[in-house]
Amino acid sequence: MNTTNSQDSAASTSRVPPPVPPPVPEPSFRPPGARAFAGGGYRWLIVGLLLFSTTINSLDKYTISYLKSYFCDPNGFGWSNSDFSNVTTAFTIVWAVSTIFAGIIIDKIGSRLGLGLSVTVWSTFEILNSLAGRIVGLHMLTRSLLGVGEAGNFPASLKIVAEWFPKKERAFATSIFNSVGTSLGAMIAALFVPWCLVTWRVDPVTGIDKHFLGLFHGWQMALVLTGLIGFVWLAFWFFLGGVPAKLRGKRLSEAEYAYIHSDIESGPKVAEAKDSFAEVVIKTVKLLTFRQTWAYALGKFMTDGIWWFYLFWLPDYLEKQFSLTPQQAGRLCFVVWLVAFTGILGGVVPMRLMNRGWHVYKARFTSMLIFAALPLSMIVAQYFANNRAYFGGAALVFALVFISIAVAGHQMWSANLYTTPSDMFPKKAVATVSGIGIAAGGLGGYLIQKLVGWLTDYFEGLNSGHTAYTIMFFIAAFAYLAAWLVIKVLVPRHKPVTNL
Repeated sequence: MNTTNSQDSAASTSRVPPPVPPPVPEPSFRPPGARAFAGGGYRWLIVGLLLFSTTINSLDKYTISYLKSYFCDPNGFGWSNSDFSNVTTAFTIVWAVSTIFAGIIIDKIGSRLGLGLSVTVWSTFEILNSLAGRIVGLHMLTRSLLGVGEAGNFPASLKIVAEWFPKKERAFATSIFNSVGTSLGAMIAALFVPWCLVTWRVDPVTGIDKHFLGLFHGWQMALVLTGLIGFVWLAFWFFLGGVPAKLRGKRLSEAEYAYIHSDIESGPKVAEAKDSFAEVVIKTVKLLTFRQTWAYALGKFMTDGIWWFYLFWLPDYLEKQFSLTPQQAGRLCFVVWLVAFTGILGGVVPMRLMNRGWHVYKARFTSMLIFAALPLSMIVAQYFANNRAYFGGAALVFALVFISIAVAGHQMWSANLYTTPSDMFPKKAVATVSGIGIAAGGLGGYLIQKLVGWLTDYFEGLNSGHTAYTIMFFIAAFAYLAAWLVIKVLVPRHKPVTNL
């Protein structure tokens, strides 16, 4: 009797379903909002550090854009447009090639050390560039070595985002450091570099020597001061940065750690043994056999060069097309990069669609199609610029409005394109795939800059300099839609790579 009751009790107990674990609490981040960090928001502090590293990266990279007026002035270095383009393309091609190796190295040594090493190298050579004098070859050398360091910023940052954020937040997190960081750096350069040129020079009216300590020109001070900022950032990075697993239970709460790993495909895993260098190279070659890798790489190749065109040549365009001084052009560029802050919507739009139940792929590519259409405004911008006689002073205003729309469109597009590797590849391959794509983008940037340098020299020789920029604006207008189509053909549906 007792045995029977015991068996019935056991059977009854065995039929009781196991307790359902409570859902992972989501830290209360609702961008934008006053309670962004309530419930655990350390990952947003990390992305804040990435924002500032990217700002410094952009500032150091684009300082030379606002030195062109001095470098190409007969009273300065007397360079030609092609000389300037040789310097920027030397940086771009070395930067592009280096991103491949940067991605491999960062996957090997880790994102924290990789990003710190990158900032150290590029900050050092930004300062050393101030010693190059007027010799084009020395500028090409120092800017190239600067490119070696700068190559690590985005592969490392994208890997850090993949480590610290679930998929639905990655595009928004990327847009913070990509859209805001690159724009903020360009804005600072637009105001700071022309100020340096005016502050430390021989006064054209009084003839008083205003060089810093009587030795350093304004262009040199611009390079030295922008380079020093990177070393300040390093102190904060090595104190606050890291990976979630090592900061868990210290600065990172258990709730936030669980939320970061709440994606099924990116859940916590047992630590994997690190591959040897030879194995890393083999895996990198294997990555080139996937259509997903080529989709990302070709998207970068077709559109990154347009961003280089904006950053390196927009000041020159405004000076020549609208007869402005470098200081006036710099202030207007500041406005363009300020508007580019709206590129943060590139992360907000797909995240909102995913929160409404859209699949990652559908939300991402629908958003990218919308953003790819915005640069068509470049055609309208050049229409106003080429008809100044009819529109008068309003031509400059309208041109700036439509250029700003295109630049913001690039930032929105870029935030999502940068995120596609983490959508399609495991975390251990994100930095490497990102490096391959960024290298392809650098190659596209190299070709675009060589093209714009040749076009401006050729058409200025025919007293038709505006024609060169008309051609470039048409290329910029259609590049994104063409890239979207190529990516869609290569990856028509969501298919993550799992067999690495």
